Amino acid sequence: MRNRYIESFEQKQMSSKNIPDFRAGDTLRVAVTIKEGDKQRVQNFEGVCISKRGTGTGASFTVRKMGANNIGVERIFPLYSDSIDAITVLRKGRVRRAKLFYLRDRKGKSARIKELKRK
Repeated sequence: MRNRYIESFEQKQMSSKNIPDFRAGDTLRVAVTIKEGDKQRVQNFEGVCISKRGTGTGASFTVRKMGANNIGVERIFPLYSDSIDAITVLRKGRVRRAKLFYLRDRKGKSARIKELKRK
């Protein structure tokens, strides 16, 4: 049982953000606002969503990409963070799990995710 004032505050927080419908296995492009001194810029982080967790304003998701020299880079983003400018779904993946942590041990062709066929 949660406090109704907290719930109404969270509803206002969540209604202001436009978040697309995505799940684990989808390829995302997350536009993140980065503050450097008095300047701001938007940097894209593009990779596969390997997990979503939490509910309400405490929800977060993890995105994994292959960086330089084939080193895996993972970032955990709070779903309703002010630093997230936009989330774009590039591909829908066909997976049978909610958490894709097994991708950490894979590389090359075995780390590929098939695209979901649209009907």
